[in-house]
Amino acid sequence: MPLSRDEQRSACLAALADPTRRAILDLLARRRLHVEELAAHFTVSRPAISKHLRTLKRAGLLSEEHEGRRAFYGVNARPLAELERWLAMQRRVWETSLGTLKRLVERDD
Repeated sequence: MPLSRDEQRSACLAALADPTRRAILDLLARRRLHVEELAAHFTVSRPAISKHLRTLKRAGLLSEEHEGRRAFYGVNARPLAELERWLAMQRRVWETSLGTLKRLVERDD
C-alpha cells in the first residue's frame, strides 16, 4: 500500500536522520551500486546495509533495477524534492512568524 504524503515525508525524514543512510545516498548519487559494492564502503555488516536499504526504499528514496540475480540501487530524488518544497513552505511560515514577533518586540521598546 502506498504511503500518504505525510507518511512519505515522515519516512523520508526518518531515513535521512541516520548518517549511514545519508552516506549510502551520497554513494548512490554518483552511480548505481549493488549491495555488495555498497557494503564494501562500510564497517557494518552486509545485513545491516540491507536493513538500511529497506528503510531507504520504504521512504521512496531508492530506485531498484534487477540484472540477473543482482539488484542495483540508485537515488530517487522525487521524495527529496517534495521534502524540499515542504521545508520551503515551513521556512516561509517561520520567517513570517518571526518577522511579526520582531516587529511586536521592537514596537514595545
